[in-house]
Amino acid sequence: MASEDEVGKNGEPALPVIVNIAGEAKHAGEGVEPPTTHAFLRICKSLVAGGVAGGVSRTAVAPLERLKILQQVQNHHNIKYTGTIQGLKYIWKTEGFRGMFKGNGTNCARIIPNSAVKFFSYEQASKGILWFYQQQPGNEEAHLTPILRLGAGACAGIIAMSATYPMDLVRGRLTVQTEGSPRHYRGIFHALSTVFREEGPRALYKGWLPSVMGVIPYVGLNFSVYESLKDWLVRSKPFGIAQDSELSVTTRLACGAAAGTVGQTVAYPLDVIRRRMQMMGWKDAASVVTGEGKSKVVYTGMVDAFRKTVQHEGYGALYKGLVPNSVKVVPSIAIAFVTYEMVKDILGVEMRISD
Repeated sequence: MASEDEVGKNGEPALPVIVNIAGEAKHAGEGVEPPTTHAFLRICKSLVAGGVAGGVSRTAVAPLERLKILQQVQNHHNIKYTGTIQGLKYIWKTEGFRGMFKGNGTNCARIIPNSAVKFFSYEQASKGILWFYQQQPGNEEAHLTPILRLGAGACAGIIAMSATYPMDLVRGRLTVQTEGSPRHYRGIFHALSTVFREEGPRALYKGWLPSVMGVIPYVGLNFSVYESLKDWLVRSKPFGIAQDSELSVTTRLACGAAAGTVGQTVAYPLDVIRRRMQMMGWKDAASVVTGEGKSKVVYTGMVDAFRKTVQHEGYGALYKGLVPNSVKVVPSIAIAFVTYEMVKDILGVEMRISD
């Protein structure tokens, strides 16, 4: 006869009952994806979508990106690139098709992780900022506002830029060097190792401060204008643009173009200063920087770079390369946003950027 501990309420042995319950629980749990695995897959898909968006958008406008950098850093004693059409023709004539895409491999190697981190960081920062805002009394039902999106975009831009800044520095130098340069960097890793060896580890972050100051309004405004404009179109439905709370690809491209225009106009002078500071200390620098025999200007810091640029070349120098950059940045930002959302749809990531 079984003891009282081994008998259930109906006089049946309790141990088999416990075993059966455990077995049923095991079968019920089979096929259920652990929450950590699901979250990890979602993060991976979001990073992939951001990386693809960055690579596609930058490759599409690579010739204009190179021309912009060449105009930003060329020595004012020896102007070679005077305009968008003239500059593109000059590159084609002197360096051919490969010259149009010089530095794009390095740019993609930088922009793919940069874009992946930026989009993912924006999603996480926007959720975190919204959560914190909702903890305040009276804000329990609050939604993301343009100001909150601006803050989230600024956080995402700083994180992504800082994580990939050395790649941006060597990308600028690889893009600037021409066939007539005294010495060539052979590639990304050769450029990184050369700068590290000849100029020191701090040189890999030359121009970081103006980059941080520029990325806050640039990336912040990009995300804020894009998301806010989309939300306004969905709510107000002007001219019947939004159908069933969804915007067409063309409309989203237009939203991205508007976001890119606002962001780059505000932040452009800081981008010029950043690029010029990145060229400092470059032994055997490209002739476009040195001016073919004439000494290049040396900057002691960001403020000094602003002062000398305006003193020697006027305020207009702070917007050198703005035209090709405007032609580039509008489709680039638009393509990046739309590609990101389309890739996320394909991968089955349901969360929108503004969630």
